[in-house]
Amino acid sequence: MKHLFTFFLALLLSTPVMAQLEVIISGGFQGPYKQMLPEFEKTTGIKVVTKSGAPQGSGPKTIKAQLAAGVTADIVILSREGLTELVEQKRILPGSDVDLAQAPLGLAIPSGNLRPDISTVKSFTNTLIQAKKIVVPGSTSGIYLVQDVFPRLGIVNKISVQVTERGSEATAMLAAKNANVAVQPSSELVNIPGVDYVGPIPESLQLIQTFTAAIVAGSRHESEAKKLIDYLSSKNAAEPIKNSGMNLVR
Repeated sequence: MKHLFTFFLALLLSTPVMAQLEVIISGGFQGPYKQMLPEFEKTTGIKVVTKSGAPQGSGPKTIKAQLAAGVTADIVILSREGLTELVEQKRILPGSDVDLAQAPLGLAIPSGNLRPDISTVKSFTNTLIQAKKIVVPGSTSGIYLVQDVFPRLGIVNKISVQVTERGSEATAMLAAKNANVAVQPSSELVNIPGVDYVGPIPESLQLIQTFTAAIVAGSRHESEAKKLIDYLSSKNAAEPIKNSGMNLVR
């Protein structure tokens, strides 16, 4: 029995332990990521633990706040604007960042509501003014809308806007019909139960966000992290990106 135990112990110690990657991802690239992750885990044997966070803004749920608080991660996936802040804080392994996809800002309404015309700046503006409540996320897109677009349109005092901490909270309000309109990245508005995606906002008001993956400085699994980033940026991503209302990086 002693020899049998010794044999199994030696076998266990000699069996390589596959790395477990930790990823913190914002809402913008969640669609393609969720579609691709199972196949990656199956073909590589690498287990991935996924955490979520906002790319920018304030509060404890932002990716930068989580990393500052000691939350561990090997990879972050977020808007290029949010990544720039992490690079400035020296939290990203230099040269490890890879652009994955782009998403325009879009508008959505509760399922079943009459679809508004947003094809021109004037019709888009009228849609916002007529909405009883507009929801936007408090991250990259929401900051841009609240600080730039709404003032530029001259409607700050004519609309009711609620800023949520995460994009998923905005769409949840929309699906529950606690808001009339949501404006945020298109990838956060398609394939959401209870939500109808109307389309992109006018080009002159657009913010095309690029979503990027990068390895966190100090990761003990750089090789495995690179494999995941390579997979997410490979030709296998083309269909999931399209299905999620996003575009390939230009």
